[in-house]
Amino acid sequence: MSQQCKELIANSGIAFGTSGARGLVEQFSDDVCAAFTVAFLHVMREHVDVNRVAMGMDRRPNSPDMAAACTAAARAVGIEVADYGILPTPALALQAMADGIPAIMITGSHIPFDRNGIKFYRPEGEITKADEQAILNAEVELPQLGAIARNSERNAANERYLTRFTTWFEGKPLIGMRVGLYQHSAAGRDLSQQVLEALGASVIPLGRSEQFVPVDTEAVSEEDRAKASTWSAEHNLDALFTTDGDGDRPLLADEHGQWLRGDILGLLCARELGIQALAVPVSCNTAIEGCGAFAQVVRTRIGSPYVLAAMGALTEQNTQVAGFEANGGFLLASRLQKETGYLEALPTRDALLPALTLLVAAAQQNKPLSALVDGLPLRFTASDRLKSFPTERSAALLSQWKDDLPAMQKALGLEASIIHVDSTDGLRVTLTTGDVVHLRPSGNAPELRCYAEAGTSEQAAEVAKKSLAACAHFL
Repeated sequence: MSQQCKELIANSGIAFGTSGARGLVEQFSDDVCAAFTVAFLHVMREHVDVNRVAMGMDRRPNSPDMAAACTAAARAVGIEVADYGILPTPALALQAMADGIPAIMITGSHIPFDRNGIKFYRPEGEITKADEQAILNAEVELPQLGAIARNSERNAANERYLTRFTTWFEGKPLIGMRVGLYQHSAAGRDLSQQVLEALGASVIPLGRSEQFVPVDTEAVSEEDRAKASTWSAEHNLDALFTTDGDGDRPLLADEHGQWLRGDILGLLCARELGIQALAVPVSCNTAIEGCGAFAQVVRTRIGSPYVLAAMGALTEQNTQVAGFEANGGFLLASRLQKETGYLEALPTRDALLPALTLLVAAAQQNKPLSALVDGLPLRFTASDRLKSFPTERSAALLSQWKDDLPAMQKALGLEASIIHVDSTDGLRVTLTTGDVVHLRPSGNAPELRCYAEAGTSEQAAEVAKKSLAACAHFL
């Protein structure tokens, strides 16, 4: 009896979040992975001639099994699979764009260990929200899969990604710089070391793990904060670098072992690259506008598809356009040119470009990494999350508070009054003190996230902690 991909997907419990389809490991059965693949390729074939698809994955234990099911599905509909094995998501996207083919990345990024996901790419970059809906609604049957097995792996994508940076940052600009590389289970842990060493850095590998570690670059754990401080002092580091599981979100710490917030990293990178116009999610630090470095800044809902859509609109009037997210992932919408070469656009989150840009800037200016932040408006952000907070519960709570701001102020114990409300994504309120509290349900997991902004890092952290502690009473 034939099965409809649409029904298989709908009954799986898997949904599209801020970046790809995400769900529990047990929900990604062979048939469900195959259904997503067939539906995606069906949607792509409505727009372009598709004969080949690129495939990659992260180091989660069940990612190879999911990749095998997706491969079997592609073969079943007559499409060749170029399997690049374990690699960073931006490296897969770069290779697929160069080849003019769609891509599938098996990754749950930073989400908890019991979950995984699939990201989809058009030949020109990430899929849109409209593509997501088309995949969910595709009227196509699941074919007979045959053998559930992967193809032999290729290496060209890693080589292309390495060359991207060694040609843009010519020579060895990081000579003399000691960079700690927190490898954990990151898909690009070895590739990151190759890139850093190719640019002249002395790399000290740290924290390598064969067990999957879900590093969240936005809600940095106390454990990772402590590691950064200890490693920086122990190894006399100039910087410490790591990424999330699939290598599209960076974490960069200065010489003191202090992690830079992702949106500050993005701001500094965009300024160094001479970007004219930016698209950023509403959760990002207001120093982006306050620094005066950009002619235009557009704020969007949280999630790369929204940033991509805004970047597309900005390119109509600007020649140097980029975007980034609070997690540090940097999206380059325009080809950048300088006397010695160029950097092709890569409109998907990338972890290496912002980190390398700041490391090279610090080396060339003969400054410590921390000094690059000097001169920015003194606005500090902090974020954290409540796990196992049902999405429907958090959505209902925020909807209630949107219509009753005094109730929100009382519930959160806010000492100042709310003077501005932004409901672009979740509920973001600005207080008379200038502090910001932003609450929203996660798009990837049953979690309630809080983004706070204040005049000091300690105050921002306290606002986030206090707000989430208050929200916990509503579970």
